[in-house]
Amino acid sequence: MSTPKPRLAVVGENVMDLLPTRHGADVLRAVPGGGPANTAVAAARLGVPTRFLARIGNDAFGGIIRERLLSEGLDPRGLFDAEEPSALALATLGSDGAARYDFRMDDAADWRWRPDELPAQLDPEVTALHAASIALFREPGATLVEMMLQREHARGKVTVTLDPNIRHDVIGDPDTARSLVFGHAAHTHVFKASDEDLEFLCPNLPPDRAARAIAELGPELVVVTRGAQGALALLGGTEVTVPAPETEVVDTVGAGDSFMGALLCRLDREGRLGEDPRARLSELEPTEVKEMLSFAVCAAAHTVTREGADPPTSEELRAVMAVSGQVGRRGNPSPI
Repeated sequence: MSTPKPRLAVVGENVMDLLPTRHGADVLRAVPGGGPANTAVAAARLGVPTRFLARIGNDAFGGIIRERLLSEGLDPRGLFDAEEPSALALATLGSDGAARYDFRMDDAADWRWRPDELPAQLDPEVTALHAASIALFREPGATLVEMMLQREHARGKVTVTLDPNIRHDVIGDPDTARSLVFGHAAHTHVFKASDEDLEFLCPNLPPDRAARAIAELGPELVVVTRGAQGALALLGGTEVTVPAPETEVVDTVGAGDSFMGALLCRLDREGRLGEDPRARLSELEPTEVKEMLSFAVCAAAHTVTREGADPPTSEELRAVMAVSGQVGRRGNPSPI
């Protein structure tokens, strides 16, 4: 059976997450992850035909990564065989299930894009281009990704979305990183960030004010995930919030990526992605935005109930939403 023509293109990295097991840090489990890869998988599981633009390492981990992406039904034409090794992240989990990462990636394949590898144009069926995380910051690939985002934003045929997903240890000089993200925001239609991202980008501003500062740079829709407090969105000056559902947290790996994939799914389903992006997004009603946020927080909340970056399928998410009611919080750690 042929792969459906993609409506979503995602560009960014894969990372092999080395996760502790019940035996502790002495025995690790290798699980393919990486923010953009997780978002591509999350969107595909929810029914959005997706192409993931990624460079695949030439080691055994690269084989595991490729197998994962193909098994999820992602368009294989976006996967490039690279000469460099895979990026690694050693994850440690706090007592609350929150993940912290120690990265090994200086020579990794994921940010060594060459000019002839990224597509000169997107397929006509593609309605959105999403970029995220470490690949936005690390050269030589970061410049080529930035050029692609600017080109598609200027073309006006697809919705450009961004999740900076700040990883402090691997993005270089903080001031340079902030300037880079602000520049990206000016060429983005949908900007998603966690409250921790905004704390880095806009120190000393609360999340709602930081979201307004980002919106002033250009995005039509700004979405902020706030852990156990749920999520908020800012659209044309109107703020919409939703709580997080009650959740038993195993770990938080990939939760924000699941949120982003689910948000893209709902935007796609409602016809809010594609040509003339600003007009499409400006027509959103607050009730629609609220429904989209609720859908996305449920996807994230389900992800944290199991180990690793394992986003829900459509069937699983329907079941979660049927029982969650979007009420009842226990103050659990960040599910999104």
